[in-house]
Amino acid sequence: MIRRVVGLLAGLLTVFTVIQASGLPARFGLSYYTEQFLALVLGLSLALVFLMKGKAEKGEAQKVSGRGIDWLLAALGLGLSLYIAFAYPSLVGRAMSLPADALIVGGLMFLLILEGLRRTVGWTLVIVVLVITGYGMIGHLVPGALQTREVAPPRLAVYLAFDPNGLLGLTLNVAATVVVAFVFFGQLLLRSGGAEFFNDFAIATMGKQRGGAAKISIVASGLFGSISGVVVSNIVATGVVTIRLMVQSGFKRTTAAAVEAVASTGGQIAPPVMGAVAFLMADILQMPYSEIVVAAIVPALLYYVALFAQADLQAAKQKITPLDTSEIPPLRNVMRAGWVFLLPFAAIVSALFFFNQRAETAALWGGAMALLIGLTTGYGAIRMKLSDLWQAAVETGHSITDIIMISAAAGFIIGVLNVTGLGFAATFALVGLGKGSLLTLLLISAVVCLVLGMGMPTVGVYLLLAVLIAPSLVQSGVEPIAAHLFIFYLGMMSMVTPPIGIGAFFAAAIAKAPPMATAWEAMRFGWTAYIVPFLFVFSPALLLIGDPFHIVTAVVTAVIGVYAISAAFVGWLHGPTGMMRRVLIGLAGLALLLPPGIGGEATLWINGAGFVALAILWRLGRAEHLPDTPPAQPGH
Repeated sequence: MIRRVVGLLAGLLTVFTVIQASGLPARFGLSYYTEQFLALVLGLSLALVFLMKGKAEKGEAQKVSGRGIDWLLAALGLGLSLYIAFAYPSLVGRAMSLPADALIVGGLMFLLILEGLRRTVGWTLVIVVLVITGYGMIGHLVPGALQTREVAPPRLAVYLAFDPNGLLGLTLNVAATVVVAFVFFGQLLLRSGGAEFFNDFAIATMGKQRGGAAKISIVASGLFGSISGVVVSNIVATGVVTIRLMVQSGFKRTTAAAVEAVASTGGQIAPPVMGAVAFLMADILQMPYSEIVVAAIVPALLYYVALFAQADLQAAKQKITPLDTSEIPPLRNVMRAGWVFLLPFAAIVSALFFFNQRAETAALWGGAMALLIGLTTGYGAIRMKLSDLWQAAVETGHSITDIIMISAAAGFIIGVLNVTGLGFAATFALVGLGKGSLLTLLLISAVVCLVLGMGMPTVGVYLLLAVLIAPSLVQSGVEPIAAHLFIFYLGMMSMVTPPIGIGAFFAAAIAKAPPMATAWEAMRFGWTAYIVPFLFVFSPALLLIGDPFHIVTAVVTAVIGVYAISAAFVGWLHGPTGMMRRVLIGLAGLALLLPPGIGGEATLWINGAGFVALAILWRLGRAEHLPDTPPAQPGH
């Protein structure tokens, strides 16, 4: 009974958001405030958070709570949200007079959301919200640059709860439409056989190569990760197959888990979908979605070049052979059975680029196509039933609650920053902390991104950092798109960065590997995501912005440099390399990685020196490890 109630709430959450994203209410002449819809979503999410006990593992039923206090909190959260939804026009009209019902509802919702936030992502973000809100109330007493405007606590409570710049604002709206729509699309694609197709496609294309099992993981997880938008779900969906293949082929368990974690995390930066963050970024920056995707191409390419290169060279070092041919399906058969799974992506791209639809509408087009494929052709023996549609809605509702809570918290933070002027003061202080040095500011920002992102889903990380960190970077002269991609990359890598690399820990659990060792190895495989953001901030050529000659030079040298540094990390280039040669290869790679714009025209000379040095090291290594030529046989 309890589980049915929880399933109903989760399914309704998805149904309401899909209806909103589709624009059906407006077509039928229904008129209401967006904030009323957001209050309904928030209430359903709060009820789910209080009634669910953790996340359901793959193949397990959702665990629910039977405690009376949890049911009381769930009923209170849902009831207060419904009150806001129905009474919102009246509440907004009376807000300036601070009526008692607005104060009570606003205060209770603040406490409920903090408790929901604690249950979903832990104490870190709760403390951040409390510190910022507390400072907003006393900041007018602080002398100097961090002094804020005085706002009485009752007025602050009402503002945060009911103003469109607070709780019921942009971040919650985007999460409740765009993110939910793409998570639902991912669920439909998964149930229609999409995950199996991606796995088979990866096996068919990569299985015959050296270290093929790792490359299968990279391709399959990257493809599915771009759609799912949730790193942990992606690891669970693909890792149960790919990690087993890697271990069986000879990779260490920590390596197998690290490759899967990094590949799944990287799906978030892979165009065109980018785990839905591209659409959030487009909304926040007020830029065309296409510009976000184009700018993300080269950094994503470098990320996966490093991952592929290290997997390949590690396989050569450990003498790991390709998969047995009996395990590799013919590519022709895979494509014959699964080519239809290209249609959902074609539908999304067409909706965005040719029909100028909103991101959430495009996701629904892709979801409708995935549903049609699942019900008619499926993949292999996999066919969807109509009941799977409801199950996909239920699973979407379950998986989206943490992002809803984070978005609500981001709304509180945005509200405090706006109404007190703390946002401007914090930006000014952070820029001053860099003392005129952009590199210092970037290093400080990177640490903040990694710390705040720990334990949080990628979409939530980006929403939070876009509010707290990006404005200071833009104020310091960084290109807005470079600033937002910077925080996105560094925040994303918190999924595999110790001490709380949740993505690496989940992959380690599947591989039965030590979690911390897996996280450290994952950092090595994903090293470009820590370095490249600094480079494209100083040189937008890596974002395909600027002079065409500089862009081509930057991309070509960066790809070669990434391969060289990856070879230095592994210690293999045509054969084993000693420590001195590894250092020299790494230095040559760094010289090649520097893009134009960092050192002016001198960078081209540094690139050239790196290229010459790497060519010499390449030839020396090749000459050392070429097999001896057999002696000529005497003639008869």
